[in-house]
Amino acid sequence: MYTLVMALISSVSLAFVVNGLKPMHDQNEAVFKKKEILNSIKDQIGINPATLSPAEVNKIFSEKVDKVVIDATGKKVDGLDAETIDMAAEEKKPEKDRHYPLFIYKADKGSIYLMSVRGNGLWDKIWGTIAIKDDFNTLVGASFGHIGETPGLGAEIKDNANFPKSFHDKKIFENGQYVSVKVVKGGAKNPEHEVDAISGATITSTGVSNMLNKGIQIYVPYFESLKNKK
Repeated sequence: MYTLVMALISSVSLAFVVNGLKPMHDQNEAVFKKKEILNSIKDQIGINPATLSPAEVNKIFSEKVDKVVIDATGKKVDGLDAETIDMAAEEKKPEKDRHYPLFIYKADKGSIYLMSVRGNGLWDKIWGTIAIKDDFNTLVGASFGHIGETPGLGAEIKDNANFPKSFHDKKIFENGQYVSVKVVKGGAKNPEHEVDAISGATITSTGVSNMLNKGIQIYVPYFESLKNKK
């Protein structure tokens, strides 16, 4: 009986600790997500998000960032907070039922639109935040993450700062047609629409290329609707 009572007490105590720590964990997770988003435009805003305190990150989002949620057709969805959209969870839904977050950074020289994309690498999921100017054609930043790409190879999408920088000033339209930005093995031949693949990481590079093509395209109809309002 004593053993049973002690086990019950331990179980209750553990549950109390876990539940007590959950709000702190959720807050830390929210700040981490915001830092990942801002990381895609750190060169444009002149700030390294990794050095910011939670209060500083939250202040930037409060003062400089607007949020929108769109559906799979690119239409704005009211009543949802972009910060609560979990791309991993959305991926488990039928495509027609998915929602996508869009963050708009209000820069001094115009707004920067931050798209969330997600795809497949060599071993597991990869993802990114892709920043585009308010001409809705020119990329101005990118950041990437992964679960288990190979260090020194596929993991370079995150670890090598030169890879995300290579997307700066690339165009997603060519002669009025959506073409995305391709990651090309053997060197980019079309400097407006291609970047160099990571040496020795063909599958991860192809995964990034596919992720961008499909992921950015989701946002294009919404951008077109904004252009029509100008």
